[in-house]
Amino acid sequence: MENQNYNATIMVNQPANEVFKSINSVSKWWVENLEGDSHKLNDVFKIDFTGNNFVTHKIIEFVPNKKVVWLVTDCYLGWLKDKTEWTNTKMSFEISTKNNSTEISFTHIGLVPEVECYEMCIKGWNQYVKGSLFKLITEGKGAPQQK
Repeated sequence: MENQNYNATIMVNQPANEVFKSINSVSKWWVENLEGDSHKLNDVFKIDFTGNNFVTHKIIEFVPNKKVVWLVTDCYLGWLKDKTEWTNTKMSFEISTKNNSTEISFTHIGLVPEVECYEMCIKGWNQYVKGSLFKLITEGKGAPQQK
């Protein structure tokens, strides 16, 4: 059976170390309202969307310039029937170099077509990974959700 987890791949003309640094600068490309740290193994950070909506992550894999994986340890997504739908899902960023370019493969493990958030969340990830993160890496300024 084919892998159904949401995946987005982008290519940039920046070195892997700059890409890795940008990915871990979460408040510069995803949501400005971030509590905690997102720069090393076992760091815990909380993304606060609006109102009571939040997602808490723990960095469970951290291989500089190659890979970082976040585990969702807690969340409240008020617009969903299952407010904790993202809990125990993972966000994985894998970095590789190909023909003088750097490829970023982002997978939200557990975000599959069967879950309520899928359609809405893929639009969000496309906006933030393919749009904002790409802009941060290539132009030096992302477009995160503002406080």
